[in-house]
Amino acid sequence: MDVTHVSYLRWIPLLPLLGAAVNGLGGAVIQRRFGKRVVGAIAVTPVLLAFGIAVTAFLQLKGLDPEHRFLLDDVSRWIDVGTLKADIAFWVDPLSCVMIFVVTGIGGLIHIYSIGYMHDDDAYWRFFAYLNLFTFAMLTLVLGDSLLLMFVGWEGVGLCSYALIGFWWREQVNTTAGNKAFIVNRIGDFGFILGIFLIFWSLDAAGHGSVVFRDIQHHATSLEGRTIWGLPVVTVATLFFFLGATGKSAQIPLYVWLPDAMQGPTPVSALIHAATMVTAGVYMIARLNFLYAMAPETLAVVAGIGAATAFFAATIGLVQNDIKRVLAYSTVSQLGYMFVAMGVGAYAAGVFHLVTHAFFKACLFLGSGSVIHGMSGEQDMRKMGGLKDKMPTTFWTFLIATMAIAGTPLTAGFFSKDEILWKAYSSPYGGAGLWIIGVAGAGMTACYMFRQVFMTFFGETRAEHDVVHHIHESPRSMTMPLVLLASGSLVVGFLGVPEFLGGGNRFEAWLEPVFAHAHVAAAHATHDASLEWTLMLASVAIATTGFLIAYLLYYRRTASPEAIAAVAGGAPYRILYDKYYVDELYWAVFVRGTLLLARAGAWFDATIVDGIVNGAARLTVTLSWLDGLFDNYVVDRLVNVLADRTYDLGARLRRVQTGNINAYLYVIVGTVTLVLLARLM
Repeated sequence: MDVTHVSYLRWIPLLPLLGAAVNGLGGAVIQRRFGKRVVGAIAVTPVLLAFGIAVTAFLQLKGLDPEHRFLLDDVSRWIDVGTLKADIAFWVDPLSCVMIFVVTGIGGLIHIYSIGYMHDDDAYWRFFAYLNLFTFAMLTLVLGDSLLLMFVGWEGVGLCSYALIGFWWREQVNTTAGNKAFIVNRIGDFGFILGIFLIFWSLDAAGHGSVVFRDIQHHATSLEGRTIWGLPVVTVATLFFFLGATGKSAQIPLYVWLPDAMQGPTPVSALIHAATMVTAGVYMIARLNFLYAMAPETLAVVAGIGAATAFFAATIGLVQNDIKRVLAYSTVSQLGYMFVAMGVGAYAAGVFHLVTHAFFKACLFLGSGSVIHGMSGEQDMRKMGGLKDKMPTTFWTFLIATMAIAGTPLTAGFFSKDEILWKAYSSPYGGAGLWIIGVAGAGMTACYMFRQVFMTFFGETRAEHDVVHHIHESPRSMTMPLVLLASGSLVVGFLGVPEFLGGGNRFEAWLEPVFAHAHVAAAHATHDASLEWTLMLASVAIATTGFLIAYLLYYRRTASPEAIAAVAGGAPYRILYDKYYVDELYWAVFVRGTLLLARAGAWFDATIVDGIVNGAARLTVTLSWLDGLFDNYVVDRLVNVLADRTYDLGARLRRVQTGNINAYLYVIVGTVTLVLLARLM
């Protein structure tokens, strides 16, 4: 693999890190002495400069032959232990180039938007320090040339999301949401770690131990035929990686953290849900496409989980009333479409939807933030209405983004979503079942998104009297990013116009060098233009039906939504509104189960372990007491008796030596006499 070595890629992640360091260490002083405008400039400027460097990298890549479009900035050796070697090195190819455009471009707009949205917050400097640090972590994730460096960024975005979601930490609901995001992601991260270990050990056993992506790709064939637990190593490893992806990209069963992440400030929601963290799992699978192409069983799991998540989340989004929560479940659903694309081997289509989704979902989240800002903090759509004329810029940009996510023809979402649906149908790993689920989800998307538009912007104002007088359009720092994102929601899709519509799908051609060796399953799809036209028209018709249902229920009021919610005693509505009681199930099984296990452990510790320890202590005390008795009454008595007898004997013998010479003479004479008598006898 021919690589062009450069030395400027490191500045793409390092510039946001520098902004985070300045605001994090000195932001409070800067804000107090120079004002919030300087803090905002310190945060926004590095991201925009990083975007400029990304443009430079793109232009350099574009000037290379497609098969040689690889840039490497090898900063320094990081780990060198035995066969494990990894560098701090940043890698740009067509795929990571797309990602850094998304992170720095859309992320930069979110930074600009935050200047106005967070202006009244006392911890302004801290917010921007976290935002810059988050951007650094995400850029490290997409630019790292090895699994280990990617994992550093992977963990970094998890940590920063915890800080940003719980940013307003004085309210317990916010810190609880941050904790939930952190803990749930740790479950997925454990799978990611196991995947790294398994790939390295398996390659090392084959004599090619490495965690560098290009090395893994080069030696991936050496994993064929290797098994673990009776399964192919590649299958097990890719399933572990996918477990990590379900955490970061909010797929069943680890999606539950993302709706609660709405507790963070709205720019955080836009950054996490649109441009960065939730796309990490999709990017990771796309980056490891050469491994997933070797594991068709894993691809089937990825596609199945993606389709189930897309449909499941869409049904919940139909009945939510919080303006941001609707968008949260929409994000979960749209990520499901991306995983469907990955599962059928249509990697370029999945990444294309990632890009278009970044534009219209960022616009929607920032638009919802503009509404909340204008409504004095209100988020319940039942208390909105009539905002179209009072917030015209917000309305039109929100409407354009809604049309895009609903798949309105000629918008960005139409091209990317239709491409996924076609690949899902025509791929050997797909089929009619995946297409039906995907189209049903698209219809529901159109329904709940236009329901949101009608409830928020049309009809009579349902806001409280004191709120109505304060409704106003947001400042230019907030509306300008909305306009740019809405524009992108209209035009970005034309990068991927399919061949049957007269386009050449330039986006797919750009990514071709990355996926050229993956034996992409979707490449073997049947190219039947008439069938593709039929499926496209059918999906548009179903999406139009979703729009009409929302129009009749929430604009024309031809039928009462309340009456529909009361069907079957309201049970179906309550199930959807309460999100299928998944949170309650998780609480009962995992949280309470963990607490029960903790209580059982505490009982075992207090009763068994402490009982053994305390029993041993009591036995020791008893033995010590018995030993004391033995010492006092046996040992000491024997010693004392012996001492007394020795003393008495000494006293008696002492009388022999009186010091009287006459006595000594008498003893000598007597002794001599006794000896003589004994001899004579």
